[in-house]
Amino acid sequence: MGALNYIMSNFCTVPSTKSKAMQTVEIKVKMDCDGCERKVRNAVATMKGVKSVEINRKQSRVTVNGCVDPNKVLNRVKRTGKKRAEFWPYVPQHVVSYPHASGIYDKRAPAGYVRNVQTFPASTEAEEKYMSLFSEDNVNACSIM
Repeated sequence: MGALNYIMSNFCTVPSTKSKAMQTVEIKVKMDCDGCERKVRNAVATMKGVKSVEINRKQSRVTVNGCVDPNKVLNRVKRTGKKRAEFWPYVPQHVVSYPHASGIYDKRAPAGYVRNVQTFPASTEAEEKYMSLFSEDNVNACSIM
């Protein structure tokens, strides 16, 4: 049996299938009525690998959980007639460092959300060190000045 296992393992390889990881895909799509919501839900729920579909019509948000390709989900939603569908462009406001900078605030964003835009480059450790020396939070700032 050992020779057969050796031959099978070295010469008869089965190509491995790519398994997609479980992920959450969020899409912004305008839905006006129950019919629109039902059409989008049915289109996405019938996809292979989809575990659950949550729709929040007030936020115009579709959340799909499962082992799916995000681009395929977006294309499936667009095929329902929703040509302006896009990936969810918003993040919670408390996550962003400067939520009131230009380009981040969006009137169409749901309450408590802002656009996911990186406007300021991340500062280096040296900059943060010098900035904290003269901040109001530093109790020894008066002795430095």
